[in-house]
Amino acid sequence: MAKAADEGPDMVSLTEVARRVVAEGIEDSMSHQRVSQLARDDPDFPPVVPIGRSKAVDWKLARLYFHERVKKQGKRSDLGE
Repeated sequence: MAKAADEGPDMVSLTEVARRVVAEGIEDSMSHQRVSQLARDDPDFPPVVPIGRSKAVDWKLARLYFHERVKKQGKRSDLGE
């Protein structure tokens, strides 16, 4: 028989995504605000499901996303480069 964890999604809040990203050592730090920004702006972010006033995402997909994500360091706009 398959494990229960393998049968379906592991839906977690965006706050929990931020916590797990750090807990699993994927990133040194991650805020729920940054996860919300990525969910809103990055078309590669896994589907987000509204649950009441919160938003949730499948951790299995989010973990894969954060492992494969190519970080883009901030670029200063005031330097004119």
